[in-house]
Amino acid sequence: MNVSVDLTVVVPIYNEEGSLSELVQQLLDALHPTGESFELVLVNDGSIDKTAMVLSNLSKEVKELVCVSLRKNYGQTAAMAAGFDIAKGEFIISLDGDLQNDPADIPLLLSKLREGYDLVSGWRYDRQDAVIKRKLPSKIANRLIGRVTGVRLHDYGCSLKAYRREVLADMRLYGELHRFLPVLANIEGARITEVKVNHRARQYGTSKYGIDRTYRVLMDLLTVWFMNRFLTRPMYVFGFGGILAIAGSLVASGYLLLVKLLGEDIGNRPLLILALVLGLAGVQLFCFGLLGELQIRTYHESQGRPIYRIREILRGGRRAEN
Repeated sequence: MNVSVDLTVVVPIYNEEGSLSELVQQLLDALHPTGESFELVLVNDGSIDKTAMVLSNLSKEVKELVCVSLRKNYGQTAAMAAGFDIAKGEFIISLDGDLQNDPADIPLLLSKLREGYDLVSGWRYDRQDAVIKRKLPSKIANRLIGRVTGVRLHDYGCSLKAYRREVLADMRLYGELHRFLPVLANIEGARITEVKVNHRARQYGTSKYGIDRTYRVLMDLLTVWFMNRFLTRPMYVFGFGGILAIAGSLVASGYLLLVKLLGEDIGNRPLLILALVLGLAGVQLFCFGLLGELQIRTYHESQGRPIYRIREILRGGRRAEN
């Protein structure tokens, strides 16, 4: 797809009828002075209030507005993916539709992208949310994610982020992985930084997040940890675990065989059961590793997807097209 604008702003929307008009106006006020050509892609993720009607009316008044309506509520990750797929900009900005992110920060994120970064993540350093219900769990989650993935950011949950188009083209979103976009970008070799941004108290509607998202975050964290460490080498984790289990089984079995040869009964020993379980588990884990290796090759080869990413090629001292 040919790039026809400098910037695309992607906003997933779910039941935000009260904030839409003000949101669009704030985006226009922030972007017009920059001189950038831009489009606003607002994705209606199956809202059940009057969001669709408000978007329809706004689209008649704002030429830069692109309204996308999904058939049902698929979730924020799917809504963001739809917006990214439709976006035509060289640079892409994502933010929430509840006015808690400040559109006035967009030029700051763009300036950091132009310094050579591939992804710029917002950091809500003065977050206007409840301490116990939102800020404390978020702080714990951010530290845990940073420690597990090695991508250390203060604020993974901030939706205000800026991306180079080619970085998003390398990523595939599914499940609830939108909050882990910096980790997915890191897997693709992206240069990532973080900037402080404003954060405002919610003015309209209610938060769509509850305590139940903690479970989803933990499950997604395990997924991205595996992808970050073993995406192209699953045998390293499954095979190693299998070898350890098989080695433990052989040691236990050797000991039991020696005891048996010395005339003792081993039929009722728990160690015999442990040796059998370790042996079976070891073989299964090793087979999982082999199957994982085959799946990885199918994944990359069927899509013509390389296992590396080239940042640039210089020929005769000049940058050449990849």
